[in-house]
Amino acid sequence: MTQPTVDACFRAIADTVKSGRRISPDDALTLLRSHDLLALGRLANLVREEKNGDYAYYNINRHINHTNVCVYHCTFCAFRRSGHEPDAYTLSVEDFLKKAEGSEHFTEIHTVGGVNPALRLSYYEELYSAVKARYPNVSMKSLTAVEIHDLAKIEGMSYTEVLTRLSAAGLDSLPGGGAEIFAPRVRRRICAGKADAEEWLAVHDAAHRLGIRSNATMLYGHIETDEEIIDHLNRLREQQDRSGGFQVFIPLAYLPENNPLQVKDFTTGARDLKVMAVSRIFLDNFDHIKAYWVMLGVRLAQLALAFGADDLDGSVTHETISHQAGARSPLSLSVAELENLIREAGRIPVERDTHYNVLRIAA
Repeated sequence: MTQPTVDACFRAIADTVKSGRRISPDDALTLLRSHDLLALGRLANLVREEKNGDYAYYNINRHINHTNVCVYHCTFCAFRRSGHEPDAYTLSVEDFLKKAEGSEHFTEIHTVGGVNPALRLSYYEELYSAVKARYPNVSMKSLTAVEIHDLAKIEGMSYTEVLTRLSAAGLDSLPGGGAEIFAPRVRRRICAGKADAEEWLAVHDAAHRLGIRSNATMLYGHIETDEEIIDHLNRLREQQDRSGGFQVFIPLAYLPENNPLQVKDFTTGARDLKVMAVSRIFLDNFDHIKAYWVMLGVRLAQLALAFGADDLDGSVTHETISHQAGARSPLSLSVAELENLIREAGRIPVERDTHYNVLRIAA
């Protein structure tokens, strides 16, 4: 029997998408391996516009990393310190508040760090309570699933118990970090010993069932295979079917500097756009796909608004983790710069809060 051509397979998948039906993991793999980048972009853009029209979102946020001390030795990470280096640090609550000065002008504080076993649950409760007392209208997006997992182990508590305590203190949502690639083969090489896929998903499941929304990520462009990318996306889609609390998916391109992971073939612009587009098409139960300009670079993130992305993140005032790994993007962007990028891409700038509530539609 004659096998269908690549073009015929693409057309069949496109027909499935246009009819509003869910594509399979095998379909997604076919799309990821397609060389017709523009056709893939058009298909992803169709899904993007059905969900979000011409809106492109951003928020006014800042990053504060409370510690770079970490027990893990992830080979892709340029941020972690063992605790003995001159630049190792752990912020006291008072030091954190000093770094947070002026946060009344932001809608979100994004706080992640290393897994530092010296920091107990009481530290985070005191931290969130102090921030909320000073900035009651600022949303606290804090602690990856890996950090929650290890905090639960240290305290001898369940994920639900830890998250309930943190939520009462002022935690509003979880970022998506720590997912990396779910495949065990990859995790053994790049993040050995860290919370595995099942544990990462279980933390988010517990958060969603408490009404805590969260983000989801995937770190690609290192040693993963195409099949492992699709497996990762499929597990996220299945989890979203179960608990429904992911508000955005963020594909993160690996940055190669200042870390021991030896990778010869880095991701390219075409690959980044393919991953963005396939993510938008396959993750039919996610409302938003983010082009994180810090890691993609400003120009490619802007282009991604035509390849499925509907969000650029935000001002991201003083991000450090990606820049230590070689990001060449600015340390922050102004509202005017974000809105200009969006307008130049033919989209309508929309300022949002952490939970994608519309705060302002730019004229």
